[in-house]
Amino acid sequence: MSRNKVMRIRTLNDNLRCNYIGGRVMLTAGISALDEETRTRIHNAVIVFDAFTEDNDPHKEHDCASMTVEGVRIMWKIDYYDKSLTYGSPDPSDPHVTERVMTIMLAEEY
Repeated sequence: MSRNKVMRIRTLNDNLRCNYIGGRVMLTAGISALDEETRTRIHNAVIVFDAFTEDNDPHKEHDCASMTVEGVRIMWKIDYYDKSLTYGSPDPSDPHVTERVMTIMLAEEY
């Protein structure tokens, strides 16, 4: 994949993760069951996360990470679907053909 496409994917992913713009944000049952204060801290931790490394971001797309928030081990990941949410996106760098879905989950739910 070209460097420009990777940079575009990263920008779109960061926009969803940091601003909740450009896609959907889903919470698993485990996250939803937590108290509101813990959920808020988890959302904030996802938004400000910037510890991307070669180990956790080998494709440099900023599409997945795991972390511990208040003793709760969580994971978030961004998947790329076609606009109907039926198939994978034909081009994740193009927001006109891609529906991004970020799922925030307990690590044990993965």
